[in-house]
Amino acid sequence: MELSLFSLCFLFSISFIAHATATVPPSSTFKYVNEGEFGEYISEYVPDYRPLPISSTPFQLIFYNTTPNAYTLALRMGTVRSESTMRWVWEANRGNPVRENATFTLGKDGNLVLADADGRVAWQTNTANKGVVGLQLLPNGNMVLHDSKGNFIWQSFDSPTDSLLVGQSLRVGGVTRLVSRASETDNSDGAYSLVMEPKRLAMYYRSPNSPKPYLYYAFDSVYKGRLQYATLNCTPNSYDDMANDLTFDLSTENSYILSRPKYNSTLSFLRIGIDGDLRIYTYNNKVDYQAWEVTFSLFSRDAFQESECQLPERCGKFGLCEDSQCVACPLPSGLMGWSKDCEPVKPPACGSKNFYYYKLEGVDHSMSKYTSGSGPMKEDDCGKKCSSDCKCMGYFYNKETSKCWIAYDLQTLTKVENSTHVAYIKAPKH
Repeated sequence: MELSLFSLCFLFSISFIAHATATVPPSSTFKYVNEGEFGEYISEYVPDYRPLPISSTPFQLIFYNTTPNAYTLALRMGTVRSESTMRWVWEANRGNPVRENATFTLGKDGNLVLADADGRVAWQTNTANKGVVGLQLLPNGNMVLHDSKGNFIWQSFDSPTDSLLVGQSLRVGGVTRLVSRASETDNSDGAYSLVMEPKRLAMYYRSPNSPKPYLYYAFDSVYKGRLQYATLNCTPNSYDDMANDLTFDLSTENSYILSRPKYNSTLSFLRIGIDGDLRIYTYNNKVDYQAWEVTFSLFSRDAFQESECQLPERCGKFGLCEDSQCVACPLPSGLMGWSKDCEPVKPPACGSKNFYYYKLEGVDHSMSKYTSGSGPMKEDDCGKKCSSDCKCMGYFYNKETSKCWIAYDLQTLTKVENSTHVAYIKAPKH
């Protein structure tokens, strides 16, 4: 019996060592160089791009750039046949571009590495000597490094950027947020994020002048325990054989039906956009023309969704929004016609007392609907709080709840029917 136990331990040790030191077969290693001719079909953000021979329809790995000689390694979704703009659903080196002649390599040690032309490592999977024997791009868009038994050692589904594909999750113990890109030409992290918190799913805006991001939307949750994951799923609809339910599932007890396309919508993804909206894009691979459809938008003019006025930058740097429309530029001289040039007047330099407040009735700031504010406190005390803070551009007060909100950026103000919601905007004395 002792000999048998010793033999089992010995065999287990040998097996473990063999697995850990397994190498990628020469036929499965590769080194691709970012060089050569550009692709000719239209992709999101109108980039230059070079396809790599790693694909699984409708997904393909690509080097792309929106500014010269600043490339991102990304996964693109779509086909040439559909004559539709192809969309980006995952990026390896967001905000950390590489140049011409950069290399993408899977070596025999099993580490997947993106390196710049000078050898600088821009991104890697840190999977050296962990039993990797190959890379696969699966039909659901998940790129994986696997061992000899098919177990995933690394997967792109564990490191989303701004999007979730069907079956992909935000998860406790891993990545718990999606972050928007900064702009169409800049793919560094943007101002908006979708964050899985212990009790809710929340959306934040990182304002240019605010000390920390503020909440502009939260999904209601009746879940009693701590959230473990938030997953985009696609399931058959029990009442309509032609339809699928695209759902956002929070752990096991909360499921939001976001969309119900009348076709197989497995090829969908959820994205937090440059503008802060949360949309589902669905790809119909049976269609030969214009295969993409926006099947869900959280902020819309639909009465059943949140108004577009709740988007912090809906009206640019400054504007009054009503029924999802920018209706006025609320300047000290009155409500003027809104245009993209509308912006608040700048208060005097910090420390100066040469400012005053002008009042707006029946308005909310985009942070005041889903955040509790400070207080209760008196309206004058709310004003003093803003006056003593050089960065404060104005304050918002609810006379019913006696709550106070200090705003470091004004941007979109929402018109509300209740005149007990008031705003006071800083302006210089002339």
